[in-house]
Amino acid sequence: MRCRRLRTSLARVTPSKSNDPLHGVTLENLLKEIVAHYGWRELARRVEIRCFLFDPSIKSSLTFLRKNPWARAKVEEIFLELKRTR
Repeated sequence: MRCRRLRTSLARVTPSKSNDPLHGVTLENLLKEIVAHYGWRELARRVEIRCFLFDPSIKSSLTFLRKNPWARAKVEEIFLELKRTR
């Protein structure tokens, strides 16, 4: 009897939608979309870090961005700008 009540109460709960525009977007997908739109050269111009300037790759960039929150914040802001203009 108790399980039946629990199931019916859970069925009424609706998932809330997040207001965060980055919710559900992985850093890898975010970076790939920016690179596809702007290219590595433009990304390096906007955020001057070595992994964008010299022999850029998704893997090296992800490693750097995960270790450096200031750089990640700049890249996320570029992504949000891109989303606003589309």
